[in-house]
Amino acid sequence: MATEEQIAGRYRLEGKLGTGGMSTVRLAFDRRLERQVAIKLLAEHLADDDNFVSRFRREAQAAARLIHPNIVGVFDFGLDESSGQHFIVMEYVTGSSCAQILREQRVLGVDQVVDVVGQACLGLDHAHRNGVVHRDVKPGNLLLSDDGVVKLADFGIAKATEQSSITQVGSVLGTAAYLAPEQARGEDAGPAADQYALGVVTYQMLAGRLPYEATSLTELAFKQQREAPVALHEINPDIPPTLSHAVARSMALDPRARYAGALAMGEALRAGSGGVEPPPATAGDPTAATSMLDRDATPTDATRALAPREPRRAPLQPRRGPSPPPAPPRTPEPQRRQPSRGGRLLRRIVLLLLLIAAIVLGVVIASDSLSNNPRLHRVTGNTVRQTVDDLKRVIDDNRR
Repeated sequence: MATEEQIAGRYRLEGKLGTGGMSTVRLAFDRRLERQVAIKLLAEHLADDDNFVSRFRREAQAAARLIHPNIVGVFDFGLDESSGQHFIVMEYVTGSSCAQILREQRVLGVDQVVDVVGQACLGLDHAHRNGVVHRDVKPGNLLLSDDGVVKLADFGIAKATEQSSITQVGSVLGTAAYLAPEQARGEDAGPAADQYALGVVTYQMLAGRLPYEATSLTELAFKQQREAPVALHEINPDIPPTLSHAVARSMALDPRARYAGALAMGEALRAGSGGVEPPPATAGDPTAATSMLDRDATPTDATRALAPREPRRAPLQPRRGPSPPPAPPRTPEPQRRQPSRGGRLLRRIVLLLLLIAAIVLGVVIASDSLSNNPRLHRVTGNTVRQTVDDLKRVIDDNRR
């Protein structure tokens, strides 16, 4: 009788559920709680990397705190002393992964895709609000249970392996198509990177193909920067253009141009399937989901743009003595009334007549002095009086 395989003296290993570049998933039976579970056995060579082991422990603890209907629960983790394998004990989901569904059907209907992605958005929103970023959203990590519930699996594992000193070329190339541009550039991934990856999954399920086909990270980054993927409604006429636009925004090159959060993405896809255009992008619009980034992550240009900015404080002013009492308000001076155009004309006429009178008077005086006429004063007085009377008549006529 063959000896049964066990992990940690508690979990009896049964059938194989899946195999990847970094791990193997086995069906197991928990002897203590008498229930079936799924156990992910990580590759043995990862146990030699101390950096990975410490990060794996922290990430597993963070994932275990995520309790949500759309997230695969983490029950236990540790190191099996007998085999030297790190393991994670997870909730067993009876059903298929989206990767298996795509292999069988290649293209899914619009209503089914919107429902699957909408549930995944609920799980991502819960994780982001608790400071956990998935970093490896792909069809294989979206599990569809037999009762129609979508669950996200493998939270935190990608972060533990991406900073490992062991190069995982095969695993990186296997998920390169779902990497956000900021991840391809080597920057730390935030919630917007999960949104991009889920947008690629949405595109693949609706179109039956990936938006970018690449064999290396360099080629992927080049295509992301230089080429726009073919619009979904051009590939499949059954897809409304509004839904095509909603998916395209989730895959925007600039993470700030994507949706404010996973919930906003799910709502936009649902509205787009009904013919409603997605809301316009507002760069740098932080929300509660994007403000709670991983506390161990080093800030980069992408994460700084997502984090909320602190309000600027006014510079401190030096202390001064008591300020003098305020000066009494000045009484506004009355504005001088400017003379009208008619008044200026009258003034000029009067001055001109006075000048003419003065000239006439001077001529009379000069002529009288030469002739020694004894009637000088009488003639002069009559002439001046007549001139004044004439001036008064002119002034009175102008006033009328």
